[in-house]
Amino acid sequence: MTAVPQYVPGHGLLKGKAVLITAAAGGGIGFATAQRCAEEGCRALVISDIHPRRLDEAAAKLRAAQPGCEVHGQIANVANEAEVQALVDEAERKTGGVDVLVNNAGLGGSKRIVEMTDEEWGRVLDVTLTGTFRMTRAMLQRMQPRGRGAIVNNASVLGWRAQKEQAHYAAAKAGVMALTRCSALEAAEFGIRINAVAPSIALHEHLKKSAPEALLKELAGREAFGRAAEVWEMANVIVFLASDYASYLVGEVISASSQHP
Repeated sequence: MTAVPQYVPGHGLLKGKAVLITAAAGGGIGFATAQRCAEEGCRALVISDIHPRRLDEAAAKLRAAQPGCEVHGQIANVANEAEVQALVDEAERKTGGVDVLVNNAGLGGSKRIVEMTDEEWGRVLDVTLTGTFRMTRAMLQRMQPRGRGAIVNNASVLGWRAQKEQAHYAAAKAGVMALTRCSALEAAEFGIRINAVAPSIALHEHLKKSAPEALLKELAGREAFGRAAEVWEMANVIVFLASDYASYLVGEVISASSQHP
């Protein structure tokens, strides 16, 4: 197993931009992305989540670490269209115009198909896929008249790769990939870029609680480096796709894993 690399300092990749990130509370990829965006010089940052306490704590941490970045937190469930519209409206009002949307919200679980209920299937699809669609639709309605913007979706290698007990999550993430490609062609007409990152295994506290330790070790051991990714390594890819360095990338799904499709 190779050692975890040193944390990469910011280089001003998002200087002057306003960023909106869903499901950014806690210690997962969403919060790591918010932290990375602030370090990369974004002027304003709006984070959303469904957990009030965790959201307040996350916003406070970001303000303390990056006082030069204006940070706002708002409760929002991407499975609720009214809350999606309220989130986008508020983000637009507080920032004067969102430049980057990161669709990070998703819901997983482990269940064999023969045991899975319609409700369990539908809930994962509604948050992970339809929630991404709702946010993309709402944000494009604001970005298109401005003729600029970037949207980055959080997909998963399971959108390509088969794994037992993950049919609902894998189907949702495969849908996110297809949504990314199709919406990107429409958005490009207005100077807006839509791309996605497909992480493999990135360890954080929520994942450790929701999956057996033996399974996580097995999945990490399959990676080329013999370890799981750090959440900030995934955030780095998201920031790259959000930045002007990715100005000619349209509808791409970058596999952030050694386990290629």
